[in-house]
Amino acid sequence: MAYLKLDHVDKTFTRGATTTEVLKDINLTIEKGEYVSIIGHSGCGKSTMLNIVAGLTTATSGGVLLEEREVNSPGPDRAVVFQNHSLLPWLTVYENVRLGVDKVFAKTKTRAERDAWTMHNLNLVQMAHAKDKRPNEISGGMKQRVGIARALAMEPKVLLLDEPFGALDALTRAHLQDSVMALHQKLGNTILMITHDVDEAVLLSDRIVMMTNGPSAHIGEVLEVALPRPRKRLELATNATYVKCRQRVLEFLYERHRFVEAA
Repeated sequence: MAYLKLDHVDKTFTRGATTTEVLKDINLTIEKGEYVSIIGHSGCGKSTMLNIVAGLTTATSGGVLLEEREVNSPGPDRAVVFQNHSLLPWLTVYENVRLGVDKVFAKTKTRAERDAWTMHNLNLVQMAHAKDKRPNEISGGMKQRVGIARALAMEPKVLLLDEPFGALDALTRAHLQDSVMALHQKLGNTILMITHDVDEAVLLSDRIVMMTNGPSAHIGEVLEVALPRPRKRLELATNATYVKCRQRVLEFLYERHRFVEAA
């Protein structure tokens, strides 16, 4: 059976007398350990889809199943990393991660084990050296690393990434993409990521879900990225499969964009 399943998901927002159908009949299955990206133009409901999986928004009809159980509220089995790091500014790097650890493992790990687990996750993202710093003392890329560490520390079944590198400069973004790729390789976790970046989607994903434009957005196409892992970005630049995947996503997005302009 599918590990994560979006089953006939529709989402409609109503404001006053106005009703907008954002998502229409979304069907998607994700296997355990798979890295899936969702890509599409702004306003196609990508974040809404992620929020439904996170349990932050409820579907109007249809639903989400994780290991055969319905998702209808937030839970530690689905950790979200947002574009803005959402760290608590008055807590240190260590305390921000420890907060998630205490929330999930207060009854199952001793205080010493929780401390060790917090440090283990900071080490995973190379942030142990900054454990006593506060968010305003570290860079944007470092903040995102801490956000990823906090999410991983909850040992989620699914890691949800909502444009996690969108606010970063190109070099920091590339470093973090490589870090996330290495973590996925090491941990074998299941990842669902939203992105606007075609190269990012092809580099990181096993499959790319391409959304049609909203309103009533649906899945237009799902592309398999048949590139072996581990992947090295410099080698991929001239790889025929990489170039073909990249071209297909660009064609899809361009066709959709042209369709909007024609309308």
